[in-house]
Amino acid sequence: MSRRSETDASARRASLDPTLVDTHGLSASDTAQAFAVMEALAVWQESWRALAKLSARYMRLNETDMRAIRMIMGAQRRGETMTPKDIARAVDISPASTTKLIDRLVAAGHLTRSAHPTDRRTTVISVTESTRRTARDTIGRQHARRFAVVAAMDPEERDTLIRFFTDLAAADRPQAELLEAESPTAT
Repeated sequence: MSRRSETDASARRASLDPTLVDTHGLSASDTAQAFAVMEALAVWQESWRALAKLSARYMRLNETDMRAIRMIMGAQRRGETMTPKDIARAVDISPASTTKLIDRLVAAGHLTRSAHPTDRRTTVISVTESTRRTARDTIGRQHARRFAVVAAMDPEERDTLIRFFTDLAAADRPQAELLEAESPTAT
């Protein structure tokens, strides 16, 4: 861990509210290791964000555009057709924003529109071959490197990671009090 990372980790650890983080029953070594896991996760998240930002800049896309393209490419690989409504739902944006997104990505040469095979009221949205190739050669190669890291682990290590990420996802699901809370307003 670099000197800056150690400083960042120490600052994050010191900023934790001891009434929220339960270290009761953990040895000092177990507590330090738990913090090390969380720090390693934070370092990976930082690397992932930097890579996503570089990929988006390379392809001249924003985050929502990238999500839409990834989602459409996945559907195409599965042999599914994607409509503007499907994109709006999957990317969680309004129909008006979806129209703007599709118009922008069609104009940039990333997407195409075609007639829907069974529903004349809508269109099928597809990723162009050149964008698919660019994504494969950049983002796809990165996914392959990540897969290689996971594949090099033994089955028990992968089971531990699966359990860790499943439990972490459950811990990060929005809590009722956050969903019901009104946003703070200035007074």
